[in-house]
Amino acid sequence: MSAGLYIHIPFCRSRCAYCDFFSTTREEEMQRYVQALCREIEARRQEIPHTRVRTIYIGGGTPSLLSPTLLQQIFDAVYANYDIEDGAEVTLEMNPDDLDPPPAPPVMEGSRLREVNRVSLGIQTFDDQLLHLIRRRHDSQTAIQAVRRLQEEGIRNISIDLIYGLPGQTLAQWEHDLDTAFSLGIQHLSAYALSYEEGTLLTRWRDEGRFREATDEESVAMYQLLCQRARQAGFEHYEISNFALPGFRSRHNSSYWTGIPYLGFGPGAHSYDGLRTRRANLPSLDKYLSFYSSPRGGQEGALPFSCETLTTTDLHNEAVMCGLRTREGIDLPRFLSRFGQSRLDALLANAAPHLHAHRLILDESSLPHGGGPGRGPRLRLAESALMISDSIMSDLMA
Repeated sequence: MSAGLYIHIPFCRSRCAYCDFFSTTREEEMQRYVQALCREIEARRQEIPHTRVRTIYIGGGTPSLLSPTLLQQIFDAVYANYDIEDGAEVTLEMNPDDLDPPPAPPVMEGSRLREVNRVSLGIQTFDDQLLHLIRRRHDSQTAIQAVRRLQEEGIRNISIDLIYGLPGQTLAQWEHDLDTAFSLGIQHLSAYALSYEEGTLLTRWRDEGRFREATDEESVAMYQLLCQRARQAGFEHYEISNFALPGFRSRHNSSYWTGIPYLGFGPGAHSYDGLRTRRANLPSLDKYLSFYSSPRGGQEGALPFSCETLTTTDLHNEAVMCGLRTREGIDLPRFLSRFGQSRLDALLANAAPHLHAHRLILDESSLPHGGGPGRGPRLRLAESALMISDSIMSDLMA
C-alpha cells in the first residue's frame, strides 16, 4: 500500500487578486510555524502504519519563501517519521521571482533538499499587463528565466501553472502564453479557467463593474486552443486541467483522483485514509500554532481539525467525479466491485443519453492507466464534452 503527503506552507509576500487558498503575509511566524509543522508530521505518523510514501508535495502559499534551513527541518521530520519509497516524486511549489537573482535556488541546497525532483512554478500568464492586474510579483522575463535556471540546476521535471479567461484576456494573448510555455522545454502544464471566488479582489472588482467576465464562448475557445496546442507539443491530456509529456504525469495529484490515501499537514490541508474518512485542518494559523506549539506537542487544547465519515453515496459520487476527470475514466469492473450491480445499472442508465449524444464514451478495450495497463471497460468523457463535464458528472451522481 502506498500514500502521499501534502505539506502546506501558508506564507505569501502579497495576496494575488484571484486566490482564495488559505495564506497569510505574517512571514515573521515562519520559524515558529515550521516547528509546529514538524510536530504535526511526527504526531500523525501512526495514521498510515506499514505504508510507504510514494509522493511528497510541498505547496502553498509560497514554499519557496522558506529558507533552506527551514525546508531542511521539514524534510528531516518527514524522512525520520515515514517510510519514503526510493524514487518517490517530491514536488516543491515555487514562485518565479524567488529564483531571481542568485544565489542558487534553495531546492538545490542541503542534503535532504536534493530529494526534490519536481518543481511546480506558478506563472499564470506571460503577459506583463495581466500579471500586474492579478497582482503577481514577477514579470514574463523573470518567469522564463526561472524555468531556464531550474533546468541549469538539474531539475528535469518542471511543471508550470497557467490561467485562462483572465479579465480582458484575448485569444491571441492566450495563444502567446501557450506558445511560450511549450517553447521552454517543460514536462508538465496545469491550466485552469479563472474562477471568481468569494472574498477575492478580482471578484470585488468584477462586481463593481471594473471589467466583464469572460463569456462561455471565449472560455471554450481558449480551452480548445489549449488542447490543440498541447497535443501538437506531444503532451497527453490525462486530466481535465492537466497535460504531461509521456512519463511525466503528476503522481501526487493523480492520487487524489484514484483514491490513494494521503495526509495533509498544515492549516487548511486535507487528508483521506483511502476508505471512508476525510480530515480537514482548520484554515487558522493562530489555532494551528496554539495546538502544535503546546508543551505536549499537539496533545492539548481544542483540535484544529474536523473529520468526516463518507457514506456509500458520497463514495459513489466521488468515484464518478474523480473518474470522469481523468483520461482513463471510470473503471466499471472496479465500480461494480465497490458499489454493486444496482448502482452500476443506475450509472449506465444515467449515462445512456450522453453516450447516445457522444458526450460519453464506453471504451471496451484496455486503456493505459498511470504507468501500467488498465482493465476495460471504462466510461470516459469525450474531449468535446470536457467543458461541460460538471453537468454530465451531476447526471451520473446518486
